[in-house]
Amino acid sequence: MRSIAKKLTVLLCALISLLPLVFLLIQDGLHIAVYDADAIRANLLFIFGCISACITWDKNKHISLASLTDKLPQGLRTAVAMVREYAIAAVVVALFFAAFSQMFSAFSPGTTVLGIPLRAVFALLPAAYLVILVLQFLAASRRIPLVLGWLTGLIIASGPMAGVIYSLFGIFPEPLSVLFEKWCALSGAGTVPLILIFVFLAFLGVPLFVVLSAIGYIAFSQGGGYVEVLSLEFYTILIDKSISAIPLFTITGFVLSRGSAGRRLVDVFRALFGWFRGGTVVAAIVVATFFTTFTGVSGVTILALGSLLTIILTGSGYARDKAHSLIAASGAIGLLFPPSVAIIMYGTTNYFSVDVFDLFKGAVIPGCLLALGTIALGFFFDTAKVRPQFSPGTALEALKQSAFELLLPVFISLGFFSGFFDLAQSAAFSVLYAVVLEVFVRKDFSLKDLGACILESIPVSGGILMILASARGLSYFMLDANIPEILSEWVRTFVSSRIVFLLLLNALLIVVGCLMDIYSAILVVSPLIIPIAESFGIQPVHAGVIFLMNMQLGFLTPPVGMDLFIASYTFNIPVGKVIQGIIPYLIVQACVLLLITYVPWFSSVLL
Repeated sequence: MRSIAKKLTVLLCALISLLPLVFLLIQDGLHIAVYDADAIRANLLFIFGCISACITWDKNKHISLASLTDKLPQGLRTAVAMVREYAIAAVVVALFFAAFSQMFSAFSPGTTVLGIPLRAVFALLPAAYLVILVLQFLAASRRIPLVLGWLTGLIIASGPMAGVIYSLFGIFPEPLSVLFEKWCALSGAGTVPLILIFVFLAFLGVPLFVVLSAIGYIAFSQGGGYVEVLSLEFYTILIDKSISAIPLFTITGFVLSRGSAGRRLVDVFRALFGWFRGGTVVAAIVVATFFTTFTGVSGVTILALGSLLTIILTGSGYARDKAHSLIAASGAIGLLFPPSVAIIMYGTTNYFSVDVFDLFKGAVIPGCLLALGTIALGFFFDTAKVRPQFSPGTALEALKQSAFELLLPVFISLGFFSGFFDLAQSAAFSVLYAVVLEVFVRKDFSLKDLGACILESIPVSGGILMILASARGLSYFMLDANIPEILSEWVRTFVSSRIVFLLLLNALLIVVGCLMDIYSAILVVSPLIIPIAESFGIQPVHAGVIFLMNMQLGFLTPPVGMDLFIASYTFNIPVGKVIQGIIPYLIVQACVLLLITYVPWFSSVLL
């Protein structure tokens, strides 16, 4: 079974890598319409997400904070493990029935893609939850916590269970409906304690996608019981074609890092920049910033370039742990430079209040200050004693030997910036380019080895997709419950000082940056922020720059900043160690944020 799953996953990776380019060639090159092209791509990614989630669980790679309990006494660790297994079982059983129930209501029987009913495609989500439950049972040394967890899950999922029974047999089981009403009443009365319990469980090692899903499940239960929306939002985000860039850039990074690309790039950067202190740091930050600017996704930069930049930095004498921290801290800086997708989206969302070109100009100096602050700290940590002498001949030879590797980001950027590629197509091109380069040009490994390399990348992208999909449901609840508007009203009522408002705004937006992806935050939160900011005399461009800088900082903020988990996956190190290394950079960037916040000149001087 595992062998079949691995082969199917490699096949899916090949399809999601090739189809964007094939469809582009057919539709734009040959001018032949491909029916349901976007739907095909989107649903293949959803299938990949479900299968990769199971593989990630089987490999025990779902991100968690389990390392925080490693130093507990043996007896206490055993108790913690039992509590953890109980909680996971309860939540996953509830998610299984919620997804199973939603399968019948989300799609009509006649809705198909390539003749396959979408119900059958969506059925992979409850199937994935079921596989996780089976894998958990097979791996467990103690079965009692699992049984108790299953019973608890059946109770809190009694509503979705009633929906499944009604959809299958036309019978409405009243006792299950009554039981679910009691659960909803309990979750309503104890919302805050229940959420705090799961926050605590996160620190006991419960996978973060389980924690986020549980909090979303509690939130929807107390708000009326439509818990099935969690699985629908899971599907919605995974059929976003831009999300396919995550597994594709991950594969690109693994292919390049397993070949000779790293060594060749080390030679180039060492020859060009390694002769002076901090030279490699400057190069790494500039490359990461440039890449994020064009892709618009900070986590993709860490995934695609993390391994290579680590090799480059360590090859120049930089400490490995410092290199990981520097790369993670640099991943989101590019969001502040044109032609950042985040800036464009912010400007178009709030086009009555701010001009996108003014926002481009207003964000340039703050972005430079953020990059300079990060470079200064990276420069401080560069303590290599031995540095090579600069040699024009050596530099020219290194450039010649790595020309194909250096052209990859150039081609990606040109394709994306020109509009020839969208983000998914750029990622697909990067995979094809990397495979051709490493297998056929450099001949660093064979096609057979390529399959193993792709499988090695699956737990990384699978874990990230599960966290994104789980967070999406929670984001939907925040919008549905009008929480941003409630917070805005609270600010208007209790805050009168401009200084205090700016401080609270930063705190709020950092939390938003932790809990929501930047594009959801732009759509949901930014329209509420602008009028409140204007009432305190804050110009829209300045407010926009503050918003984007806080989003960037939120990606790095413990304990739930998304880039922390992405860095943990990419570098295969515990989240706690990532947090420890990132703190100095977080402090420096927070200081830059405060400077930009309270000195609006930096955002307005170029207008």
